[in-house]
Amino acid sequence: MRRKIFIGIAVFFALLSIVFTILPLDTLAIVPIVPTAVFAFLAFRKSEGKQWHASRLLLVISALLFVVVIGKHFLISDEVEVDQQFEQKKVQSEKETAKELEELEGLE
Repeated sequence: MRRKIFIGIAVFFALLSIVFTILPLDTLAIVPIVPTAVFAFLAFRKSEGKQWHASRLLLVISALLFVVVIGKHFLISDEVEVDQQFEQKKVQSEKETAKELEELEGLE
């Protein structure tokens, strides 16, 4: 009975881990991966005979998700590039706005 509860909780956290891994949450996805591994390990310890397949599968899934999260953290760099064209348009727009204001002040 406890084994089924542990497996159910581990499945819930595994699904949550998959969602967190897909979303760009960086290493925050490790938070649900740890309970997945813990509950899968507890279910594995409570298993007898050939009942350990589900818990072993959950352990493998949690390990793979952990590797993916760590790999994404170290291999994918999030860099913000400065858009030079946008900056030039912004400066040009500010100059045009200043010129229009000067013309409006000259009319008064």
